[in-house]
Order: sequence, then structure tokens, then C-alpha cells
Amino acid sequence: MTEARELDPVLAMDVGGTTIKAEISESSGRVAAAATVPTPRGERAFDAMAALGDRLLAEISSETRAGLRRGAIALPGIVDAARSLAVFSSNIGWRDVLVGNRFEDRWGFPVLIEHDVTLAGWAEWRLGAGCGADDVLVVNLGTGISGALVVGGRLVRGGAGQAGEYGHIPVRRDGRRCSCGNIGCVETVASGPAVARAYRERTGREIDSAEAVFAALPGDADARSVIDDAIDALADGLLGVVHAVCPQRIVIGGGLAGAGPVLIEGLRARLDRLVRVAPVPQVVTGAFGARAGLVGAARYARLGVLE
Repeated sequence: MTEARELDPVLAMDVGGTTIKAEISESSGRVAAAATVPTPRGERAFDAMAALGDRLLAEISSETRAGLRRGAIALPGIVDAARSLAVFSSNIGWRDVLVGNRFEDRWGFPVLIEHDVTLAGWAEWRLGAGCGADDVLVVNLGTGISGALVVGGRLVRGGAGQAGEYGHIPVRRDGRRCSCGNIGCVETVASGPAVARAYRERTGREIDSAEAVFAALPGDADARSVIDDAIDALADGLLGVVHAVCPQRIVIGGGLAGAGPVLIEGLRARLDRLVRVAPVPQVVTGAFGARAGLVGAARYARLGVLE
């Protein structure tokens, strides 16, 4: 067993568009300290990360602090982990922020950075609902749609250092313009904001979230129509990936995974109708929910590598 595998406890942090979650945990599952704070806009988010880490380190015992040798931070957007650079986050509003040694110098131990959805997907594959399968698509459905891709027992990183931008696969030629600039991407139909917007436009009724649209089932025909369209778009977007890599399992995570059987069984049924020359994959709900990024960051800190 390598030294990296023995590192325990670790500091893990998951930076989202709304909140920053962090905890100091041991491999046994014991959490020594945990906290959540709002995410500031722009580069001030890195100051908030530093302050949150300071707070947790001040709360743990001297014995735990002495054993803490590494941390990891899951960052949104485009992340260049090799150069320790937060390249771009449209949701939070930073660009080309050099992380470098700022946290190591502050806390006295190495702190790794990585793409948040990559870490969440890796956690689901290694420890969660994808465990035991060598070919897995992890799809996070929320404000955006992205995930991780595992092929032949290896996490696919892609030329940009991450793979799994399923939300930016165009599926509706006459659809809306996506934030990426294309027309009719999966994200314009099947993301949380898209589902809520489609329901408002269809009914004229105010509704604040996709979860509320799912909650209106089964008695609301308008909700059923909107959700059927979202599931169709998601299936259309994933179809090419399924035929390309023949995954054994699709793991659905993110905020909309809480929709449960309506989403899981609906996606499975549509893929069953669409997939022709590949085995139809299992479709399952992720095991970790909103904690997947933290679980992945803690494992990454503990091992020091994505494997």
C-alpha cells in the first residue's frame, strides 16, 4: 500500500454555484468537522474557500490536525488540474485563476484541485451506484447537465482534461439557443431551469423549480408533457454515447435525481425503444446525491490520483 493510500484524515471541499461545502473526514467515515457557506461571485470565492478551511482546521483536535496531510477541492467549470488553474466558471464568474500553492502555503499540506463533476462521477463509479461496472456513464442533472465517462475500467479524461459534457449535445434543431452558443442542446430541454421554464410557458403558472414540476405528477397533464419532453431530449442526447461506448450502466445524479422512478424508469423505457445495435444499459440513481462531489474530493485527497 502506497503512502497516498494511507493518508487519513483529509480535507475535502466542493464548490458550487450557490454554496461551498467542506469537511474533514477519516476513511472510516467519521467526520471531524463540516460546514457550508454561500459562494461569493468571482475570485472572492477563493477567499471564502480559504476562510472555510481555516474554520474547519480550528475546530478539530490537535491530534487530528497533526495527521492531516492532504486536501482536495472540487471546482466547477473548466479546470486545468495539471497547472493548478481554475480556467473558467460562468456560474461563479472567474477566469484563469492560478490556485498554485495558495492553500498549501496557508494550511501546511498539499491541496489538489479537480473538476467537480469528474470527482462526483468518479466517486459514484468507484464507491457508489456504478461500482462493479467497467463501462459507466454518470450523468448529473441539475442547473446544467454533465457527468463522467468510464470506458474499459478507466476514467476518460479527454483532451480538455474532462469528458462528459452531455448537456451540450444538440438534439433539437428548432430549439432554444444554449448558453454555449449552439441551438437545441440537451441542457435547453432537460436541465432543471429548462423544465421549470417550459412548464411556466406552457401553463402561464409560476413555478420555481423542476422538482415542483415532478411533484405535480401524475395528476397534471402539462407537467407530464414537459417531463416527457425532457426525458426524450436526454435519451436522444445519450443515444450516441451509448452506441459509441456500450456502457453497462447509466448513473443519474445531481439535484433532479431525486425525481426517482419517474425519471429513471422513463429514461430506461426510452432507451429501450431507441437503442438498436448495443445492449440497453441499466439506469440507476446515484448513491451519494448532493454529497458526491465531497465524497470524490475526499477520496482524491486520500489517494492522490484518480484511479
